[in-house]
Amino acid sequence: MATIELGRAKRLKGEITPPPDKSISHRAVILSSISGGRSVIRNFLVAGDTMSTLNAMAALGVGIKQGKEIIIEGAGLHGLKEPLSPIDCGNSGTTMRLLSGILSGNPFFSVLTGDESLSLRPMARVITPLRQMGSNIISRGGDRYPPIAIKGGGLKAVRYKMPVASAQVKSAILLAGLYAEGSTEVIEPVKSRDHTERMLPFYGADVRVDGLNTRVTGGVELKGGRCDVPADFSSAAFFIVAGLIVEGSEILIKKVGLNPTRTGLLDALKRMGASIKIEKNPREVSGEPVGDLYCKASQGLHGIKITGETIPSLIDEFPILCIAAACADGVTTIKGAEELRVKESDRIKAMADGLRKMGVEVKELSDGLSIKGGPLKGASIDSRGDHRIAMAFSIAGLCASGKTIIKGAEAVDISFPGFYEMLKGLRR
Repeated sequence: MATIELGRAKRLKGEITPPPDKSISHRAVILSSISGGRSVIRNFLVAGDTMSTLNAMAALGVGIKQGKEIIIEGAGLHGLKEPLSPIDCGNSGTTMRLLSGILSGNPFFSVLTGDESLSLRPMARVITPLRQMGSNIISRGGDRYPPIAIKGGGLKAVRYKMPVASAQVKSAILLAGLYAEGSTEVIEPVKSRDHTERMLPFYGADVRVDGLNTRVTGGVELKGGRCDVPADFSSAAFFIVAGLIVEGSEILIKKVGLNPTRTGLLDALKRMGASIKIEKNPREVSGEPVGDLYCKASQGLHGIKITGETIPSLIDEFPILCIAAACADGVTTIKGAEELRVKESDRIKAMADGLRKMGVEVKELSDGLSIKGGPLKGASIDSRGDHRIAMAFSIAGLCASGKTIIKGAEAVDISFPGFYEMLKGLRR
């Protein structure tokens, strides 16, 4: 188990470009693989989770060449091959859930498995709608946990009203809908990240979005093309908050994806009094809004209340938002985030335990946290194998008295290889 030791930073200053977007990298590989012809993916994230998706598609018979760019010779909608052995999704819930949708549409047998952490992640939420579409899909623990076994084919369209907003579940249904007879409709309670429905039309799919309703027509063949992946907002988030809470800091974060279904953290931080500006030529890259963010140390951040309807747009940023709250005056209350109990770790409990070790007054709620800001002190933090927990407390260590030790720091490589080198380069 790798450990990282951090001390208080005098200030952070400079320009950075975060790694490519993880969510878009996953989807680019999957859609390119089921399209006809060649696709080129530029600025693909090479990390543990995304490599799970790349290897999974190779196991399904897709021709993939990895170099400066990812070149995929698509198999077409119906050209995937039955895998010779179970497909290992590693730690990636995105890989497992999205592939469940794809494999439900293919008339062969497949098994999706993963590491110990992924094997405890809930899968009923994706199995239920896929089974309604006609997929013969089962999993361990009464269809609750991986591994997942699928005998696909013969899908029919459904109109599915989601009980809880989830981009992964929505994407699995839409991907299955590509294979279904008729038009599949997904209705969300609140808007979740929309990368899949933004990307599908670039590959030729017939997709209609009307507010919280998304509809895809089955049987439309997809065509390969070029996909440019912007920098990952969720990775940028750690440096956004670092720039705000480390005294005297100024950071320009370049080429960041600013999809409005992903940037709830910016809205929350601005409500807290943060100094963040979108700098230089905001633009679109492969259907995704992109811009540069200028973040400056902000004195007088104050606590706010964050409720369930805004949670989907900052779900991955919860750990680093908690660090911002710990450095703000007053109390910040975050509610409606019960989904975080079943991420790579129980992120609500992990953040509560870690913040208490750092001297912060925290009340743990069933669906969130109440955090009273105050001075941080160094502590030994167990990442619990969760990349976002490791990075969040690494940023906290920059503002804490004494030394902060992150145990299990290697988990960062799941989404952000080079995180600690980038952080070191900003210290002045």
